[in-house]
Amino acid sequence: MIIAVPVCILAVYAGMHTHVDPAGKVKYELSEMLMEEAQQIYLPGFAYTQGSRGSSFRDWLTTAAMNMMPLGTYVEGKSDIHTDVEDKKTYEMILAQQANDENAVDENGRLIQNDEKDAQNEEAVQTSGTKIDTSMEKLKSFEYLVGNFYVIDGGTMTSADELNAEKLMAKDMKIDQKSDGPKVLIYHTHSQEAFADSKDGDTSTTIMGMGDYLSKLLSDKYGIQTMHHEGVYDLVDGKLDRSKAYQLAEPEIQKILEDNPSIEVVIDLHRDGVAEGTHLVTEVNGKPTAQIMFFNGLSRTKANGNIDYLKNPYIEDNLAFSLQMQISAANKYPGFTRRIYLRGYRYNMHLKPKTLLIEAGAQTNTVEEMRNAMEVLADTLDNVLTK
Repeated sequence: MIIAVPVCILAVYAGMHTHVDPAGKVKYELSEMLMEEAQQIYLPGFAYTQGSRGSSFRDWLTTAAMNMMPLGTYVEGKSDIHTDVEDKKTYEMILAQQANDENAVDENGRLIQNDEKDAQNEEAVQTSGTKIDTSMEKLKSFEYLVGNFYVIDGGTMTSADELNAEKLMAKDMKIDQKSDGPKVLIYHTHSQEAFADSKDGDTSTTIMGMGDYLSKLLSDKYGIQTMHHEGVYDLVDGKLDRSKAYQLAEPEIQKILEDNPSIEVVIDLHRDGVAEGTHLVTEVNGKPTAQIMFFNGLSRTKANGNIDYLKNPYIEDNLAFSLQMQISAANKYPGFTRRIYLRGYRYNMHLKPKTLLIEAGAQTNTVEEMRNAMEVLADTLDNVLTK
């Protein structure tokens, strides 16, 4: 049976593709012959039992084989026999996984711990304030770049070609300051994220309030006209539900961008979740300041390869933006940023080339530490976008 299963699966594969192959008739006849031989040799009683159920050996084996195949084969559309309903279910499954993967909480808003991310959080505390060499001579080394500026999630992968510092740092991230209209859009896929001393019912003490403060700093202090969108996407019937937050946010953000073509920069501002004993704080200009982390989705996982359902033509631009922000902060505010986190999905970063997903502080930070962080973040954005 160890040999029979692969032979049968090959037969299924051949049968699946008869309608797209010029030699389909030959393949079909060959697959039928293999089916019959496999059934007679290994499953002599099968015809009787399945016949009574009204299904064929091919139907049963196709279902069994597809159940054995990894999700990636299904998602990437290597077989074109899937119905629209099947594709829709797979797409929804991927989007739900994406929503739960970024920062998982239970129905009561409590953090579901992620060991790999907790390790990154702990390391961020230990390296707070450390000056890092950001010379291009150093950054050209893939090992140095990854070792000092990135955390690559175990479920995804990257390469020296993708994380090419010379190419990423050379990309022009400057905004057009001569034309009118808003240049930056700030929104929150997860609007309900709060802090250690947030007050119930007071959104100014939540991540929404931090977005409002950042927007005012950029507009009033730095002259970068900024729009703050206060849409809520993680509440369903009044209850916390993040499973479709990215799906719900996407059309709304797209509509805002269509209505405001002057917008060049999109920032999805989050608050991270860490172990209760972890405090992401550093000191900037004598003030306690929450640390932040830039988060990139690569639309690629080790298990499934490139995720066609979550295409992002701006991955390189996204990576360039986060790296330039990281280097700018490392030079002026060492210890302010944790290492850039690379994960497998898309997180709506396909809407604009200059898109950032920012994990600012965590549930253990205070509102004061967060507001101080927004001041440093605003200055760093100004350095990258206008200087």
